[in-house]
Amino acid sequence: MSEPVVETPVLDRYECRACGYVYEPEKGDDKHDIPSGTLFAELPINWRCPVCSAKKTAFANIAPAGTASGFKENLGYGLGVNNLTPTQKNILIFGALALGFLFFISLYGLQ
Repeated sequence: MSEPVVETPVLDRYECRACGYVYEPEKGDDKHDIPSGTLFAELPINWRCPVCSAKKTAFANIAPAGTASGFKENLGYGLGVNNLTPTQKNILIFGALALGFLFFISLYGLQ
């Protein structure tokens, strides 16, 4: 007998378009006593942004944390860079800058 598969809901984050506050279900909202794990859809209708008091309708879905940024239809283009998460992109960019700096500094070792 196999156990039934219980799907966990995707914990999408929502960003306030007025002030940039991001509601993360993993953290909840301490200011309004919303426990962690509460989905955005389960928030009370009268819930407001804890930073600027904007209504719930002022929020836009920005997908779960750690997903690739950008429009989903554009993720297949480019050299694979579009599929990287923001953290991976930062490592790639700043790593390349650091490597370039090291190569530049190594030129002082030439006689």
